[in-house]
Amino acid sequence: MSDLDDKPNDDPQADAENYDDEPDESFGERMLGLGEMFPESVRNVASAVTSTAVKSFRSLYQFSCNASWIFFTSSVILFAPVIFETERAQMEELHKSQQKQVLLGPGSAMAATGPSPSLPLIR
Repeated sequence: MSDLDDKPNDDPQADAENYDDEPDESFGERMLGLGEMFPESVRNVASAVTSTAVKSFRSLYQFSCNASWIFFTSSVILFAPVIFETERAQMEELHKSQQKQVLLGPGSAMAATGPSPSLPLIR
């Protein structure tokens, strides 16, 4: 049984029309209506606490954004030269090994990696 069936009804269609005539409340209107049942001092304290919390979260968010920006840009500025220098040194080493291979021939590639196997000498 529903709530409508609990009370005596002569005309169920008339009750349905009464509910349809009422406009729907928005969430804000509902909260405003519920807030009016509390004393003014409680509403003022709740408003102050809410506004302070919102300001605190905004400040914390702004601080975290600024801190992360400073951290990442400083990291790039500090570590980029080191990365570029190691890359340059690797390219220079590669260039030297290629130049050595061109000058000494294809067999020099094995010499650069390690000693070549020794062959027995015939006397």
